[in-house]
Amino acid sequence: MIKNEKIKASEVHVTGINGEDLGIMSTREALALAKQYKLDLVCTSLMTSPPPCKLIGAGAAKAEAQQDKKKSGKSPDKRKVKEIRLTLQMEDHDRDTKQAQAERILKKGDSVKLVIQVHGSKEGTAGKEWAEQLCQALIEFGTKTTGVQVSGKQVVVQLDPKV
Repeated sequence: MIKNEKIKASEVHVTGINGEDLGIMSTREALALAKQYKLDLVCTSLMTSPPPCKLIGAGAAKAEAQQDKKKSGKSPDKRKVKEIRLTLQMEDHDRDTKQAQAERILKKGDSVKLVIQVHGSKEGTAGKEWAEQLCQALIEFGTKTTGVQVSGKQVVVQLDPKV
């Protein structure tokens, strides 16, 4: 969001504080008008010419920016990937605890990478089956972004939260 002196366009299309159309005017005039009423001039889009701008109360512009940021939620690029390590020899209670931990992480909006430690090909297939079961159990909280990958001594699958 660009506001006040940072607006580089020579002309802007101004909307008043109550939504009334004030028309197209030079950026200098619009800034003078904003200062006269102790408001901010905020550019809403740079895709049109002249760019649409609106007059907003000084604190309202900051609050609106924070609200937009909050609305967008966690964007995929800011999402953290939390790794949960498991073994096939775990007790049922420990498995349930790890599953609950994965649920909490997904509900919070972060991704979960489940890593199951295995030894040999027999355990590899058992680990793959268990990873599939975990994905099914967590289906209401997240979706698989990668298939279940069996490589060497571990089985790995990543889940992203449902939006």
